[in-house]
Amino acid sequence: MQMKTLLAGSALMALLAGCAGTGGEQGTDNTGATAASSQAQSETRTYTGTLPCRNCSGIALTVNLKGDEKATDPQQRTFELDAQYQNHPQNPPTETYTGNWDVISGMQDDPSATVYELTPSGEGQVYYFERVNDATLELVDPQLRRFENGETLRLTRQQ
Repeated sequence: MQMKTLLAGSALMALLAGCAGTGGEQGTDNTGATAASSQAQSETRTYTGTLPCRNCSGIALTVNLKGDEKATDPQQRTFELDAQYQNHPQNPPTETYTGNWDVISGMQDDPSATVYELTPSGEGQVYYFERVNDATLELVDPQLRRFENGETLRLTRQQ
């Protein structure tokens, strides 16, 4: 039990460390986009939620996924992730990361699961979100395992 708690705490610390980078926006290069990829890029799904934070009341996350998970070229799938620390003693600015996302099939305990891998351009850590259903994403660890407190790591799709 303590090992799972330690693992979950370590992974959450990795998440917080990833959010504590320079926070500078990083762009993506869309040169050579075709009409099909432009249409895929216009499909944006927004997910929001508040993750636990050791030194604040929570980390408000907004993830915008652009593109279709069935696209064969990962460059047609882009994301923007905003992390805002709520009631943090140092009042850090909102951090924004952009990059590409890919689709991974299967997790350690669920071979039929779908996981989105968000890879920032430049600095920043890679994020992994399991698609629980069309309306919910859940943060999972880099080994594609659910955290013990997974229900507190969920983002909900906005309409």
